[in-house]
Amino acid sequence: MKLGLFGGTFDPIHWGHLRSAEEVREAFGLDWLLFIPASMPPHKAKGAATPARDRLKMVRLAIAKNPGLAASSVEIDRPGKSYSIDTLRYFAGRQKKGDALYFILGRDAFEDIGSWKEFRKIFPLCHLIVTSRPGCGAALALRDIPIAARKLFCYDPTTKSFRYKSGTYLHTIKLTDIAISASEIRARVKNGKSIRYLVPAEVEAYIRRKGLYRGAGGA
Repeated sequence: MKLGLFGGTFDPIHWGHLRSAEEVREAFGLDWLLFIPASMPPHKAKGAATPARDRLKMVRLAIAKNPGLAASSVEIDRPGKSYSIDTLRYFAGRQKKGDALYFILGRDAFEDIGSWKEFRKIFPLCHLIVTSRPGCGAALALRDIPIAARKLFCYDPTTKSFRYKSGTYLHTIKLTDIAISASEIRARVKNGKSIRYLVPAEVEAYIRRKGLYRGAGGA
C-alpha cells in the first residue's frame, strides 16, 4: 500500500488543500491520502489555532465524498506538541512489508525543515513529496535543498529526483496554482464577508453554525 500523509493546521481546510491532495494522490498513485490535523503545531503560538476537534470535523466534512481521502486524529489524540517525526514513527511502525509512506509538505515548510525536531530521522522513514508554491515551478536543484539536509541526498537522473541512502526519495510536484489562504478566510469571517467558493459548502456551514473565527485575527 502507498499511503500519503498530509499534515497541517487546516484552520480551516479549503479548496487549495483539497485540490493539492487530489493531484498528489493521482500523480503518485497513492492508495490513500490521510489529512492529519495538528493538535499543537510547534511553530504556532499557544492558542493560535481553532480547537483541534473542530478542525478535524471540518476536514472530515470536506473529504466525505472522496473515497481516496481520509482523516487521522493521531496527532490530536497524542498529548503535547505535534511533531512530524512522532507521526511518521507511528505510521512506520504499522507498515506491512511492501508498504510505502509518502510525506507531503509545501515548499516553504521544506525550506525550514532544518529547524524541525530530529529532522534527519525523517528521511529513512518515508518518501518526501515537496509541493510547489503558487506562482513558482516545482523544479528542485541541489542548492534548493536546505543546507542542513543537502549532503544527505544525491540526484538520481533515472527518476529525476533526489535519493537518500536508505532508498527513499525526495520528489517535487508542480500543482495547480490556487492561491487561497486560511488566514484570509479567517479574516473574511471576522469581517462578515463571504467565504463561498473558498471552502466546501459543508465547511462553510459548520463555521457558521459553530461561530468560528468571529473573534479571530487575520494572522
